[in-house]
Amino acid sequence: MKLEGLRVIDLSQFLPGPQLTLMMADQGAEVIKIEPPGEGEPGRHIGVRDGEHTVFFRNTQRGKRSVCLNLKNPEDRESLLRLCDTADVFVEAFRPGVVKRLGVDYDTLAARNPRIVYCSISAFGQTGPYRDLPAHDLAIESVAGVVSLNLGNDGEPVMPHVPAADMAASMLALSGVLMALYRREKTGLGDYLDIAMFDSILAWTPNITGQVFANKRPPIVKHERSLGGSAFYNIYRTRDGKHVVLGAQEIKFVRNLLQALGRAEFVELCERGPGPHQAPLIAFLRETFAARTRAEWIEWFAGKDVSFAPVHDLREAFDDPQAEARQMRLLDAEGREHIGIPIKFAREPGVARLTLPALGEHNADYVGSPGAASH
Repeated sequence: MKLEGLRVIDLSQFLPGPQLTLMMADQGAEVIKIEPPGEGEPGRHIGVRDGEHTVFFRNTQRGKRSVCLNLKNPEDRESLLRLCDTADVFVEAFRPGVVKRLGVDYDTLAARNPRIVYCSISAFGQTGPYRDLPAHDLAIESVAGVVSLNLGNDGEPVMPHVPAADMAASMLALSGVLMALYRREKTGLGDYLDIAMFDSILAWTPNITGQVFANKRPPIVKHERSLGGSAFYNIYRTRDGKHVVLGAQEIKFVRNLLQALGRAEFVELCERGPGPHQAPLIAFLRETFAARTRAEWIEWFAGKDVSFAPVHDLREAFDDPQAEARQMRLLDAEGREHIGIPIKFAREPGVARLTLPALGEHNADYVGSPGAASH
């Protein structure tokens, strides 16, 4: 596998850091999860449990090894430093300044191991007026303007139901770590990455910054091409109370559908781009889609060259034949489900090791002190 031979020390918790190191573990890296005594990684206790572990823990910590250390204890801190002497990557997600107080900051580790790639993931980054503020995904998406884009039919912001700031930070952190490892091959030196969730989610807005940058104003959400201002990029309710979407605005798709529906006169509205002038077409499509069930529309659209899709619930999504074909739902020996590996290589594909560590299970392997959890 691509990352075999790499040793990763993971001090992060919750989602962005653990997701980063999970992706590395799936590609062969040796990921050593450092957990605090007591309850360990918070993900052990978040959400629904089926069997010994929570589903959240299972889908962020599989294939890792657990070492339990109390970093306020000098002996345990020294054990961690010795581990870092042999590490390629170090990941932490504390508030800025915490690792310095613990004595495991980048300068300390790099002085001992100049090849280490050290990745800090935080809410707002290591600099700026917000650096010390506590924040999880919702607060980050709010400050970054993303929640303001998620409006319900009443025009009020709604909860973002996918942790986009968490996951964006994780993806960018993975990219940065791999860039630093690639550069290390030439220089022999590691590097320090300062990954902010705030920066990460702002970087995901190029499709909706037109008015923001060109006219110095926020977008009018309901008029934006990808936020509801286009009839062919929209959600429609069906007769059975379910939903379908039209998901592409290219004129060829517009013509294909409107001709099939006998309403080619509406094509001109789409040729003028998104905006309030498309309201008559949106109204027509709402009335049209409400006349049949979701299943009937799926059958009707079969073979038509139109970007149409049913709105699945998440259970339907993981049960979908496409998810099966892409191996995005895996079963372990007990028949419990795991999210599959999204990064697919033709050579040396990743392997999801569907085992989960008990808290401190691997202390004896790495720090020679199986009783460290009792400090």
